[in-house]
Amino acid sequence: MTRTNVALAATALAAALVLTGCAGGGASAPPAASSSSADVAFAQGMIPHHEQAVAMARLADGRAGARVRDLAARIEAAQGPEIGRLQGFLADWGAAPAADHHGGHGDMAGMAGMMSDEQMAALGRASGAAFDRSFLQMMIAHHEGAVTMARAELDAGVDPRARELAQRIVDAQQAEIAEMRRLLG
Repeated sequence: MTRTNVALAATALAAALVLTGCAGGGASAPPAASSSSADVAFAQGMIPHHEQAVAMARLADGRAGARVRDLAARIEAAQGPEIGRLQGFLADWGAAPAADHHGGHGDMAGMAGMMSDEQMAALGRASGAAFDRSFLQMMIAHHEGAVTMARAELDAGVDPRARELAQRIVDAQQAEIAEMRRLLG
């Protein structure tokens, strides 16, 4: 959907809401926040995606060199709070929360940039320079997947909060991808 179509749809929706409000009829419950299926899919998909990035980042402690540990700490610090925001969006929209994937991410391996359980286990067994290289390669792919998902939200989402978060994800993760490529040499 183009931005023009989104703008027209938003204008039509606003007009319909104004006309509905003029119709009278007494008190009613406040409307749920406006969202689209793209907004819901973005939040439901990005939550487990971020959860895996946080799990990967936590593996760096005690295994990685200083520069990779620093990067991993920044990834965890950014994405942890974003998970909470995404969960809040779903609650505001009255949408089902993202499926619980704490037992593993194997069923999510087909999602853009997600690592399989086997890849996560191999990363957990690595240390030193081997960990750093594997972490950076895997996190680049993971971030590229998140950027793809965030761009889909920017293309089709309507909730301004979700779109703002999607743009922040694109900006931050593209910068981190560039940093990780430099660290790989």
